[in-house]
Amino acid sequence: MRLILVMTLLFGFAANSVADEFHVVINGKAIHLDNGNYNEENWGLGVEYTFTPRNNWIKFVNASYFKDSSYNTSKYVGGGIKRRFRLDDDKDGWFVDLGGIAFVMTRKDYKGNDPFLGALPFAAIGKGPVTLNMTYIPEVTPKHKDLLYFQVLFRVATFN
Repeated sequence: MRLILVMTLLFGFAANSVADEFHVVINGKAIHLDNGNYNEENWGLGVEYTFTPRNNWIKFVNASYFKDSSYNTSKYVGGGIKRRFRLDDDKDGWFVDLGGIAFVMTRKDYKGNDPFLGALPFAAIGKGPVTLNMTYIPEVTPKHKDLLYFQVLFRVATFN
């Protein structure tokens, strides 16, 4: 219920844009950059709502949950902006996105599951309705090591 309330508030802040696309997010893979006994199968689900691009800049809001590196459920809600670089002339052709996201997250093993703020850069590559998001997450504490994190987005609806 809280997730729905937060998403409604985020949509309200971005209401000056015209809705464009709704995506389902599949959380999946972490690759830790040190040796350790971590869960690297970070499966979970989420949603992302993108707004009509303006000069190849795209605003978005999203929310998601997944099993983190310590096998606990983590949740986040956030928003950001990305710059789209088209690699061909096809509207559903290949593209690369570069952007950033700010978010509120909860983790059982970080701040006792209390919400905390974060921001990360990301890169993505996609074609048509499918996008692969990739981000680098730096070491936050000696227990939380740096890693690469991957998600797959599937466009499920387009609004005009």
